[in-house]
Amino acid sequence: MAEDRFKAFLGSDDTLRIYEKNKLIFSSRKDRLLPLMDYIAAGGNGRRPVVVYDKIMGNAAALLSVKAGARDVYSPVGSELAVKTLAKYGIQHRLLETSPYIIREDGQGMCPMEELSIGKDPEEFYRVLKSNLEAT
Repeated sequence: MAEDRFKAFLGSDDTLRIYEKNKLIFSSRKDRLLPLMDYIAAGGNGRRPVVVYDKIMGNAAALLSVKAGARDVYSPVGSELAVKTLAKYGIQHRLLETSPYIIREDGQGMCPMEELSIGKDPEEFYRVLKSNLEAT
């Protein structure tokens, strides 16, 4: 069932889908980490366990997935940093491709959110990111 949902997600325009049991409880087409931040802000950090389908699973998204109560994570692409974070928190994952880290959009080095997430726990990263978003 999860693989079928993963295939459907890959063929969609959604950037994030979250399921609780077998029910879709959240979806978004927003970019970057905004969908996970929206889900958590809407009370999503109280739900457990959920299955997260995200278009890019870098370490930043992995930390937010932990905060969101993920039990499983599916993504077409992820980073080795994310794999370590997901393993540390006991989250099963299926990533079609992995790279050492998520690359910036211009292809010049590490994604700023990937870099910002290094060495932080889920709560600390969420607070920093929330503060940065509120400042903009």
